[in-house]
Order: sequence, then C-alpha cells, then structure tokens
Amino acid sequence: MPDNKYRSTPRPVLRAIGGASLALFLIVSGSVVTGGVATASAHDVNLHKLPLGDGKISHGPKVGWIWACHIDPQAGGAQRVGPWINERAGTYDLTAKIAVRGSVRWPHKFNVYVKDGRRILSTNDLPDHPTGRFPVSRDDPAYRIDRNPNSIARHDFTIELPAHPRPAAQAHCAPGAVGILLTGVALFNALDAPGRDAVAHEVQDSCHGHPQESGVYHYHSLTNCIADKPGPDGNSPLVGYAIDGFGIYGRYENGKPLSTSDLDACHGRTSKVNWDGQEVEIYHYVATPDFPYTVGCLRGDFSRELVRKIGGPPPRRRGPPGGGPGGFGPRGFGPPPFDGPPPR
Repeated sequence: MPDNKYRSTPRPVLRAIGGASLALFLIVSGSVVTGGVATASAHDVNLHKLPLGDGKISHGPKVGWIWACHIDPQAGGAQRVGPWINERAGTYDLTAKIAVRGSVRWPHKFNVYVKDGRRILSTNDLPDHPTGRFPVSRDDPAYRIDRNPNSIARHDFTIELPAHPRPAAQAHCAPGAVGILLTGVALFNALDAPGRDAVAHEVQDSCHGHPQESGVYHYHSLTNCIADKPGPDGNSPLVGYAIDGFGIYGRYENGKPLSTSDLDACHGRTSKVNWDGQEVEIYHYVATPDFPYTVGCLRGDFSRELVRKIGGPPPRRRGPPGGGPGGFGPRGFGPPPFDGPPPR
C-alpha cells in the first residue's frame, strides 16, 4: 500500500475570456533578482506586451531562453500569425488572443502517491476541466489561424519520479514533454513543433490546452484552469511535477509575483515551498506568464522512456500537426535524438 497517498482537493477553476484568465488581466510586478541570476531592478510583465519567444532557443542553459533537445523546422503548426502578435515589436497580447470554442467534458482519472521513495503518477491524460472542441471546426474563428485537425484521445500511462529529487551535476536539455500538471494533463515545453513560441502562435482552448497528432491533450504553460493564488504564507501552491521529479509551482513567493528574470536558466529557484505537506527549502520550477513559461531546461536526471510515455505514441501520419513535439525528435535544432540524459 502507498505510504503517502496524495489526496486531491477541489481546485477553483477560473473563467476564461479569449483564452486568457480573468486573473491574468493585469500587469505583474516583479522584484529584485536573486538566486544566482544577474541582479536587476524591479520589472514588469505586461500581458498586453509579452515578449515573443521566437528564436530564443539556446545551445545550453540561458535565462529567459529554452535549451530544447530538438525542433523540426519542417513541421506544421499554426498556419497564420494571429493579430494579437506584433512581430515587428517582438511582442504579443495574451489578453487579445482567441481560444478554440467548445466545452467538452471528459472522464477524468488521475492519482498521485509516494511509495518506497518513488512518486507514482497515474493518469488517462483527460483533464478535470472542459476542453474546446477538436478538431477545430471550420466555423470556429480559430480555424482561420490554427486548423488543428487532431482529436483528443484517452492516453493511459503511469510514471515514476523520485520523491526526493536531487539536482544533477549538469543541467539537461528540455524534451518535448516536460511534466504533468495536477489536472492530470501532460505539460509540453514552450515551443511548437517548428520551434516557435507555442503559447503565442498556437490557438488553444480556454484552458490553454489542445491535442497533438496522437491525440495527447497537453499544455505549453500553466493552464489558467488551475488557480494560481498565494496561500496564507504568500506562496503559490504546487501545480505539477517535472519529469526530473522537481515540483512546478505558481508564480507567487512571499506575496510577490515572479517572472522569468527572477529565475535561473532552467526557470526555477531554490526557496521554501510546501512539499508533501511540509515546509521545505528545495529547488523547484516556477510557472510564469512570460517565456519560457515553465521549464527552460532540466535540473535533474530523467529517462527517455518516461518522456515517450507522456508524449504519446508516434503519430500514424504526418500532416499539419498542432501541439508541438512530445518527445525526442529525429531532426532539427539541438542534440541528436538520443543525446540526452543517460538511459535508466
């Protein structure tokens, strides 16, 4: 029997307008940068002018960029640039972005528990919130921008993570699938398949999710259907787990919202958080409104098999996909497909 059963509690679900939550219609103020990142003065994250992540793909850890294991420049994605994107200025307006229409309910299944030093996550990858209607219908305004032809499919899998993760000697590149959020849904990295800023370019539903070619429903950032509110201690709660076992938390620390420039090159920091019911000072990733959103690289070791489980089976055909890569690709930017952490 599990020695530490995770019992989920009802989570407040935020209403969304045009794909951005009401809680995000604000300017997020940051604080002085700490934790090994170059010191800077107070800064703002303006959701009307978020920096576009296009081209911010590095060959190693770099603050505000993503060290991606691969991209495929020949892959598909959104067919047009949305009017909320200002390519000349290199920004986009998240509050003006449209969302795929629909409100479809699914038979959700998700369980997390700790046993023998391992954290076991079991899911069918169907969320505990409504999704948009996929494939995107021709009469949906989203169809003019991103004609995602994929259907959401049940995707049953169980993964094991270290319950007490430790940083590796060196960081690792981020594969397509980088974690699981507490909705039971896969979290992919910040890029679409050809390597653009997926949150800016791809049209997701009102909870910021959509399916890829194999039907795996996923996010590229923190879904706005998980409420990111500071608790009595001023800190955000846990919102998910990365594939190296470290937690992913919301953006509040001591009552102040964090942004990318407050974090290290992997988009994380070491500070006190609630970890398995205890206040612990531990490394963790932080979900922010700005690129690369959740994971810029991996601070701990992980297995390729785990990435493939989360990312789903290979697609039956190759067409104009939506949703970005799920694992290690055969071509594109970054290391060769099997040049990553050592296999386990």
